[in-house]
Amino acid sequence: MFKLGLCQMHVTADKAENLRHAGELIRQAAAQGANVVTLPEMFNCPYENACFPLYGEPAGGESWQFLSGIAKELGIYLIGGSVPELEEGKIYNTSYIFSPEGKELARHRKVHLFDIDVPGGQRFMESDTLTAGDTFTVVDTPYGKIGVAICFDIRFSDFFRVMGDMGAQLIVIPAAFNMTTGPIHWDLAFRMRALDNQCFIAGCSPARDVNASYVAYGHSLVCNPWGDIIAQLDEKEGVRVVDIDLDDLAKYRGQIPILAGRRTDMYRTEKLK
Repeated sequence: MFKLGLCQMHVTADKAENLRHAGELIRQAAAQGANVVTLPEMFNCPYENACFPLYGEPAGGESWQFLSGIAKELGIYLIGGSVPELEEGKIYNTSYIFSPEGKELARHRKVHLFDIDVPGGQRFMESDTLTAGDTFTVVDTPYGKIGVAICFDIRFSDFFRVMGDMGAQLIVIPAAFNMTTGPIHWDLAFRMRALDNQCFIAGCSPARDVNASYVAYGHSLVCNPWGDIIAQLDEKEGVRVVDIDLDDLAKYRGQIPILAGRRTDMYRTEKLK
């Protein structure tokens, strides 16, 4: 049993203010006993292609230092939402994961870029500015194996199945669904990935800002291996701390043996070399 903290925060055009405010929410989660805390996708800047190169930083930059420092200060595992990461002339949508000692354990670069065009709804092309990552991210902690993905990654079941094969017991997804896809697909996507892999799945969104150019859906949530939503925020800013009981993995996997019943003689998933 451990506690997972979700920080659904308002994001502004002021990076310094975003970092300061993220610190407030992380401290609230830690004060409520959270052992593992996550921030939302692009927590340090507006979710706009034009902003990614302007707010981008290399690893070790201001946002990285902030995340490392507060993880060490509070003695928590911290999944740092995501930020625009600069490296060798490229920009990645990157989540840094830190230990309670402030050490970077891993970084996940969004693998599946958000390129959609829904007539009468949302159009967004991350590939106009961002480069896709090419790795799976699962880290060992005293609280089990934790996988990390980012937003649009949630739609690719094979990607999550590989993380399941790597032993992920909880997968955390900093994400920013919008007002076209959120009402239809947010709950459904997270519940299905939890059910497919019989693990815990958590999504952490920015709070909704109706004046932003990109309006996030909010509704950060945690789903259990049965596919139930066991905790969910609404569209407003807030912190939610949720008990994660890994004994539920064996319980639900025993009741409906989806993973044990896979016909790996006929089909299988393999981690990319």
